[in-house]
Amino acid sequence: MKLSLVVPCYNEEGNIRAFYTEAKRVFDAEDYEYEIIFVNDGSRDKTQEELEKVYNLHETNIVIEMFSRNFGKEAAIYAGFQKASGDLVTVIDADLQQRPEIVVKMVKILLENEEYDCVAAYQEERHEGKMVGGLKNMFYKIINKTSEIEFYPGASDFRTFRRTVVDAILSLPEYHRFSKGIFSWVGFNTCYIPYIAEERNAGETKWSVSKLFKYAIEGFISYTTFPLKIATGIGLFTSLCAIIYLFVVVIQKLCFGNPVPGYPTIVVLILLLGGIQLTILGIIGEYLARMYIQGKHRPIYIEKKLLDYKKDDHEEN
Repeated sequence: MKLSLVVPCYNEEGNIRAFYTEAKRVFDAEDYEYEIIFVNDGSRDKTQEELEKVYNLHETNIVIEMFSRNFGKEAAIYAGFQKASGDLVTVIDADLQQRPEIVVKMVKILLENEEYDCVAAYQEERHEGKMVGGLKNMFYKIINKTSEIEFYPGASDFRTFRRTVVDAILSLPEYHRFSKGIFSWVGFNTCYIPYIAEERNAGETKWSVSKLFKYAIEGFISYTTFPLKIATGIGLFTSLCAIIYLFVVVIQKLCFGNPVPGYPTIVVLILLLGGIQLTILGIIGEYLARMYIQGKHRPIYIEKKLLDYKKDDHEEN
């Protein structure tokens, strides 16, 4: 049995050597073969230099995929899956918040339980502000009510997959990738286990509130058409209100002789209806934009450089 570790990296120069050391310590003690696939997602620091230093040690099987620019973690996961050759494939961060020891536990669960195709880790206790935690809980509640697939609350990208699941994920060529949705959409039986996220070994988190919000919007647009249904509902409701108001104005004029409301009412109605129309057009535009970009068939990422122990071994032979 062979395990592939997919490690997306963006500005992780202070974590590369520490992660490699810990991973090697943990997996050298196991009785199965493993490889580490580092994907450098257009880092602007010395991440690539640190990766090449680790690769040149030739102490274990390492693949380094370097992007031409920053394409995002979703693209890095996809690239890592493409390069992975293991029977089991794990996605893990380089900052050591997600410990290699938990990967060993995931592997053990899959080896001992054939009914499971994937093991996903989730945080029972999250060290974050109440506002961020509340927004995340709201996201899961809304998307689970509006989407055809189920999102396990708090489940992260920290997962171990069987090869059949990885192949299924790679069969989805969409440009805008929302991994949590893809992992759920392909199906298969998943075992969810809790874990405690450690403190970052070095550096700062790449996830700000604005990036989390943008990520949530990506999830909504990718896996539910509910925003379009809301737009339709708003349009119907507004039309109904306009018809009712029309009858009210006519009755007031004919029965009570009240003058038709003038300038202030007209201005308010124009602004209200204009705002509603622009909002609906914006929602439709988000979906059309993704169709437009997908229609260009651009690659999910562009490879700048590849270091692969398998190719080096072949050249030596």
